[in-house]
Amino acid sequence: MSKIISIATSVPQFRHQQEDILHFMQGVYAMPDTEKRKMRFLYHHSGIDIRYSVISDYSRPMSEWKFYPQTENLEPFPSLELRMSWYQKYAPLLSVEAIRKCLDHKTREEEITHLITVSCTGMSAPGLDLQVMELMDLPNNIYRTSVNFMGCYAAIHALKMGDMICRMEKNAKVLIVCTELCTLHFQRSASIDNIASSLLFADGAAAVLMTSEEHPAKGIRLDNFYGEVVPKGKKDMAWELSSTGFLMTLSGYVPDLISEDIQPLVQRALQKNNLSQKDITHWCIHPGGRKILETVSSSLKLHPDDLHHSYQVLRHFGNMSSPTILFVLKDMLHQLNYQKPNHIFGLAFGPGLTMETFMASTSPS
Repeated sequence: MSKIISIATSVPQFRHQQEDILHFMQGVYAMPDTEKRKMRFLYHHSGIDIRYSVISDYSRPMSEWKFYPQTENLEPFPSLELRMSWYQKYAPLLSVEAIRKCLDHKTREEEITHLITVSCTGMSAPGLDLQVMELMDLPNNIYRTSVNFMGCYAAIHALKMGDMICRMEKNAKVLIVCTELCTLHFQRSASIDNIASSLLFADGAAAVLMTSEEHPAKGIRLDNFYGEVVPKGKKDMAWELSSTGFLMTLSGYVPDLISEDIQPLVQRALQKNNLSQKDITHWCIHPGGRKILETVSSSLKLHPDDLHHSYQVLRHFGNMSSPTILFVLKDMLHQLNYQKPNHIFGLAFGPGLTMETFMASTSPS
């Protein structure tokens, strides 16, 4: 088996109140007053107070905008090329910041054997993996791979890859970094999908250090993984390229789809690990949005406190796509009682509609 011995997170320097982003987007969408009131209601009931971005514009006057044009009609509207140039500038730096925190007092950089980078908000070749290698002066023969365009569940996919590596190579030290700059892709047209994206998404990075179970450092053991695709939700959650950035489709039917399928999926995942729901001590659920968390809680009949960490991450960071569930897991690990057994059930959602789970545990130390 494998285990996680360290998790660290990082966010960009610009901290925006949800209310400030609301005012910015209302101006961008140029809505009539009735639509502005509807949008204000959605923002005020989002469960989000703060979001971080590499863009300062969202809480500054037009005269201080750096990314968007200082024009009333926002022309020329930021192109895909501009958005990718900002990604190239900021994603590697944010990644390295999270990685350095993750490795601190755990291992030396030259001891890393495998590097897995995860992102769905930027792409180039050479890409994020090579940029991280260069900034950190990692060995040029390091094993590396990238997980791209899998969306919010991609961190679990990367953990699954890291687990396979650690099971095969007992001396492996696998470094995973998930970095997303979602706010680069906010759009101008006031479609339902664009409004949902501008309401929910934020920027952030999370790094994970994994080893085999034999490694002496304390950590949480990764016991199993299980995932399913719900094809009927294929059109309800998507992420596509356009000339003005990446376009998110996030249908209001997603919570309904989750409600229909989550209970049997969870039971199948538990059975794979020979556990029942009452054995789970901690629920690590991706906070895709307030409605999604409410749906999960209701469908699984969870106690209100069971999703405390997910709600806190949503409130203080928003939905950062792939790193978000690692933010939740990091907070959870800081409060674990290692004197007793712990069983953690992790769950995230993404395009497809894909639902990925992981099971993790600790034994009394």
